[in-house]
Amino acid sequence: MPATNVLANLFVTIFNNETRRKNECIVLPTSKICSEVLKTLQKDGYVGDFEHVDDKRGGKLKIKLLAKITKCGAISPRFKVKQDEFQHWEQQYLPSYTRGMLLVTTNQGVMSHHDAVNKGIGGFLIGYVY
Repeated sequence: MPATNVLANLFVTIFNNETRRKNECIVLPTSKICSEVLKTLQKDGYVGDFEHVDDKRGGKLKIKLLAKITKCGAISPRFKVKQDEFQHWEQQYLPSYTRGMLLVTTNQGVMSHHDAVNKGIGGFLIGYVY
């Protein structure tokens, strides 16, 4: 079985189902980081509730979609970003300063780049959504 980028798979599945106007989707396989990313997306109102279903084969995530995502994706390779460098990456991945967020994995967990800037910490870019 080929190695899958679980995170990229999550973003692609969400994006494709949003594009088709579906109201929920199932993502497999899953990982801890997928759940963390979903918590962050949920907190910022991009996705609704989600649940982890353990099927003894890597698990599934059932996600309620809210039709709020225009585009999303994983950022690969995962670039290291210092707290004062987010603006450069915003310009690269987001359509405008007020729309969307970069997802950053930090030593305090996964968060939006807005939270990371407020806390004054850097991390690794793992994705974007708007």
